[in-house]
Amino acid sequence: MTGQDGLSSSLVETVAGFTAGIVSTLCLHPLDLVKTRLQVDRSSSSRLGGSLRVVRGIFHQEGGITAFYRGLTPNVIGNSTSWALYFLCYGNVKDLLRASRLSSGQELTSSDYFLASGTAGMLTSILTNPIWVIKTRMLSTGSRMPEAYASFTSGAAQIYRSEGIPGFYRGLLPALFGVSHGALQFMAYEQLKLRRARMYHVSMPGGDHPTASQRRELGNLDLFVISSLSKICAGCVTYPYQLLRSRLQTYDAHVVYRGVWDAVVQIGSKEGIAGFYKGLGPNLIRVLPSTWMTFLVYENTRAYLPGLFSK
Repeated sequence: MTGQDGLSSSLVETVAGFTAGIVSTLCLHPLDLVKTRLQVDRSSSSRLGGSLRVVRGIFHQEGGITAFYRGLTPNVIGNSTSWALYFLCYGNVKDLLRASRLSSGQELTSSDYFLASGTAGMLTSILTNPIWVIKTRMLSTGSRMPEAYASFTSGAAQIYRSEGIPGFYRGLLPALFGVSHGALQFMAYEQLKLRRARMYHVSMPGGDHPTASQRRELGNLDLFVISSLSKICAGCVTYPYQLLRSRLQTYDAHVVYRGVWDAVVQIGSKEGIAGFYKGLGPNLIRVLPSTWMTFLVYENTRAYLPGLFSK
């Protein structure tokens, strides 16, 4: 599909998602590192102050401020690629569903948004899981540890030599379960956007439904609030899968856990319910600014990119 400005909607979605992924990752990588350290920690119970303990340990034992940017390369590659693929697939599936709905005079429903985001999430998870394995291992260990990967490429080479292709797909099963997170988030996001646009439309004379141009009139403050509410809702429901994925992607996961269910049993018996929510604090601190940046950059890039090429 090509718009009046000559740029295909697929290209716009891809560039917008890619840009959003890079910006959010560059700004918030240190919080991602702290969250990962807490997720893979099996030696202590979940408690207040755990994040500060990890921050102090990284700063004093691993080289100061620069240590908080270990693993930045795979994180940037992973997030930018993931968001580009996600929005590309999400937009195309939405277009197909919208076309089928329009033939019967209907608009997209919550289940349509859930299906589109779920499909995009599954495809993205499968294609990018190798990047996340390397990223998790680099973020979960200091650069001075003997088994630490020196770089993204050396990590990929070591995994291939010691574990083969299956090593790149550790943690894929919980990641696929985690597709529900994105599906719930985008379902809530799209519905909240639509409701907000209708609230604007109430005071305007005319038809029963807001037009496409009126829907885009949502301001950055609207997007800020809507993206926050949708992320909090999805995050609180699905956080444990992120912890399981991180545990199964660590260096010694194959020694400690026999699989996803064994990991669930061990975490539940040794660490309790709170064990499934280790790192939730820094995760919430991280994901909300990340969500704001991602969706604000994505929506604004998508809105203004065609205009840049039409001048």
